Amino acid sequence: MVKIGIIGGSGLEDPQLLKKAEELNTETPFGHTTSTLLIGKIKDVDVVIISRHGKNHQYNPTEVNYRANIHAMKQSGVTHIIGTTACGSLRQEIGRGDFVIPDQFIDFTRHRISTFFDTFKNGMHHQEMAEPFDRGLRKALFETSTGLGFKTHEHGTVITIEGPRFSTKAESKMFRMWEGHVINMSTATEVSLANEVDIPYAAVAMSTDYDCWKEDEDPVTWEEVLKIFDKNAAKVKQLIVDSVEKINANFQ
Repeated sequence: MVKIGIIGGSGLEDPQLLKKAEELNTETPFGHTTSTLLIGKIKDVDVVIISRHGKNHQYNPTEVNYRANIHAMKQSGVTHIIGTTACGSLRQEIGRGDFVIPDQFIDFTRHRISTFFDTFKNGMHHQEMAEPFDRGLRKALFETSTGLGFKTHEHGTVITIEGPRFSTKAESKMFRMWEGHVINMSTATEVSLANEVDIPYAAVAMSTDYDCWKEDEDPVTWEEVLKIFDKNAAKVKQLIVDSVEKINANFQ
């Protein structure tokens, strides 16, 4: 049976998405999740939602307990995970409000534990990560998004930085040289952990800005990010609702 986990980014963890929603406090071997789990249904499909940064956005990207969040999804019987995220565009062709369905990542974080195997005392483990994002989930998200008429990029490399600060111009230009397409502060960590516990993962990244590489644009600010979010959050929610139904049909 399909049970879909949704990890909501800034403004995209709306509990109103769920029917018959119940809250569940969850403790894991890695501590507490960053929010209570919301368990309910979307179009008769079982769904579990976690607010990545907490319900009041009280956790910065490094403080987020990614291991507890992913482990709680596993404990709850989640079979597939969709992560939603804001991102900066590193490419001219990825405009504000566009959606990107990443297929690769580059992890530029420095201060996180991004594995469940931080010790080998119970045995060695090296996770294969050549294609970290699940193809079937990505296909469902892309087809649903384009079917809704949203401008969506089928492929892309997401650079995940530590945060909470934004990039310098030198860093932003370097990430472009690395052939990055979008930049955020969460996805590489989440997808790495999901792979380690064998949960297929895909992400919907909404472009909100051009980071700071673009000389004819003002550098990104949090206020600008929120402005684009407010204009496009309803689209992301519609994409998630319709994708849940498609994923359930495809993976039964």
